[in-house]
Amino acid sequence: MKKKVAILGSTGSIGCQALEVIAEQIEKFEVEVLTANNNAELLIEQALKFKPNAVVICNEEKYDLVESKLSSEDIKVFVGVAAIEQVVTFDSIDIVLTAMVGFSGLKPTIAAIQAGKSIALANKETLVVAGNIITELAIKHNVKIYPVDSEHSAIYQCLQGEFQNPIEKIILTASGGPFRGKDLSYLKGITKKDALKHPNWDMGAKITIDSASLMNKGLEMIEAMWLFDLKPEQIEVIVHPQSIIHSIVQFTDGSMKAQMGLPDMKLPIQYALAYPQRLKNDFERFDFVNHPSLTFEKPNTEVFRNLELAKQAMIKGGNMPCIINAANEVVVQVFLEDKIPFVKMPDVIEKCMKEVDFIQKPTLEDYMNTDMVTRELALKIVEDKKDVFLHQD
Repeated sequence: MKKKVAILGSTGSIGCQALEVIAEQIEKFEVEVLTANNNAELLIEQALKFKPNAVVICNEEKYDLVESKLSSEDIKVFVGVAAIEQVVTFDSIDIVLTAMVGFSGLKPTIAAIQAGKSIALANKETLVVAGNIITELAIKHNVKIYPVDSEHSAIYQCLQGEFQNPIEKIILTASGGPFRGKDLSYLKGITKKDALKHPNWDMGAKITIDSASLMNKGLEMIEAMWLFDLKPEQIEVIVHPQSIIHSIVQFTDGSMKAQMGLPDMKLPIQYALAYPQRLKNDFERFDFVNHPSLTFEKPNTEVFRNLELAKQAMIKGGNMPCIINAANEVVVQVFLEDKIPFVKMPDVIEKCMKEVDFIQKPTLEDYMNTDMVTRELALKIVEDKKDVFLHQD
């Protein structure tokens, strides 16, 4: 029988690539639900091609367009963020791919877990913000979480057949982004166009900026801590510019296992959707002859301060990861709007870490409030400093 898949965020980079995987493996998967925030035109195109049971468009102003274009199809059309939390509970869904961007993926993921759905997790912020709640709910409802991030998928694959063996540490690999090896004086002059040119991966704008600032790797450290039940000191980051080794597990006997392959998000997406099967595909294959040198270096946390800030948040725990995530989402957006220089983003995040109230054992309500308060503070800091930011040398 085909697995019926709900894709939350189907018009984003991960969502689109997931649909490519499903199109190539159409005998294995069936699209049950598609959701989009604002891109109604692409959502309509996807719906007409894959014929899901239901679609959700979050932007209420786009509902009439989507409904009219799909009125002749046997496709239910819903509107609003709350509708996503409802459709993920459909009895017909086997697995939910959470590919929404940022904090917005938290509540739909919780709803899907409470409904007993398997989760293919591409929304790392869900675990960053509320890892304790998500992991407890997954255990309570006997729900499997299959990581889609290439690094966490790599670790998950390395652990197959090894779950009884203690992990000494994991090593997350980072490409280093487009500014690897650059100093602060260079970063002062970069633009969003520069930051959006990732050397290896094809990703959405938000995650691409996070990769350029190394915040993405910091968030991945926090995600890994929850996914694999690790302590902060068991997680290491190493820069690997070629992005061939996707991550490494070191066991207590010193032995190490790595998962390798060309940088292509379709592979971890397919692995998560098809687990425990490995499906034959036509993806490009890695050839050692074409990659004679794989190199590694230590990340520069003095230049890329976001990685160190994320590490501090991971160690501090409580609602601190929620604070850095919210502040980061704000500064990335205002950077993309040309309202703040690249090098000033960590300053705003650090100030939020110092000023937002710390809660050691937060509830879901605490997380929601922390997110709101932090966003308001980050925006205020940017507004108060805009003249300094925009007229710096």
